[in-house]
Amino acid sequence: MAETPAVSVNGPPPDANVPAAELRAHRQSYLRFERLILFAILNIASILAALALAFLGDAPAFGFLFGVAVTLGLIAAALTHPPKGT
Repeated sequence: MAETPAVSVNGPPPDANVPAAELRAHRQSYLRFERLILFAILNIASILAALALAFLGDAPAFGFLFGVAVTLGLIAAALTHPPKGT
């Protein structure tokens, strides 16, 4: 039975010839993409909650204000907090 090589989740394997600058750039782009996906998921969830308030909860004004406030809050949070690891 063949032995499987160890996989590191903290960086490239020790025998990889990856320049440090390229590795940092890749990690930074990965973290930005991760934040973009998180923003999209949270924005979709908040819009669905606002639509539920407006139509099912019979509170269209509150649903609209909730949707706008949460979207602006998400945008402000995305712009003011830099990604970790940079």
